[in-house]
Amino acid sequence: MRSDLTTESTESTRGTAADPGWDRPSAAASVGRRGIVRMGAVLGSLGLLAAAAPASAAGAAPVPTAGDPAARKPILVGANPGLQLFDGAGACTAYLSTWQVDWSTHGAGNVLVLWRPDGVRVVGEDPRLALWLADHFVRHFPELDGLPWSAPRFHRSEVLVGIDLASGLRARGGGVDVSMAGVLDRRAFATDRFPLGDTEHSLSLVLGPCERARAHVDGRLLPGAISRGGTPERPSSSAFLAAAEVWRA
Repeated sequence: MRSDLTTESTESTRGTAADPGWDRPSAAASVGRRGIVRMGAVLGSLGLLAAAAPASAAGAAPVPTAGDPAARKPILVGANPGLQLFDGAGACTAYLSTWQVDWSTHGAGNVLVLWRPDGVRVVGEDPRLALWLADHFVRHFPELDGLPWSAPRFHRSEVLVGIDLASGLRARGGGVDVSMAGVLDRRAFATDRFPLGDTEHSLSLVLGPCERARAHVDGRLLPGAISRGGTPERPSSSAFLAAAEVWRA
């Protein structure tokens, strides 16, 4: 989505395990295409803003046809916050996709999908649901465009997820612990042109870019920093909430 969500400059917030830097943003850093990503800017860069379907000349409702978004059925209802971290050169150091699935064609439950350069960790209680989320959705997300994707390693574990559009996110399970805070905005988004592999999907959600975030894996703080950009009116962040999310195919 190349909209006002993509910005000419980004602000990077860095920290360490002792001092996460949540209260003192560092100097601005230049980040590449993936530096302003998903739901805050990647969705914008695809130009995927919802538009009303045109009425027919006779004024009657159009009849759905094969490939018509109107004929698509829900395949997932839930929430999917995301966190992408970058090093000082703008390279992705980690991407963590948190799932709270209320209903889907593959079941319901909470799942964490963690991408790192050394592999993909998937945490959940139901491998059918967890691996479907990783392979059908996450591997095709714009954040991972151009990055290697290896066969996910499934870790069976309970995943606890708490999402609040007023305050942020806390999720943990299988040695992964992630938190986000400082929700900067809440805005609706919808598109009928979100590509997952070779197939376009319809997606609607409420987006909440966050000011700060951090994640630990097996007790160690994930390296890297979030990327923030946009404008005061439409801020973007590589740490974001995505609630009231519906995928249709």
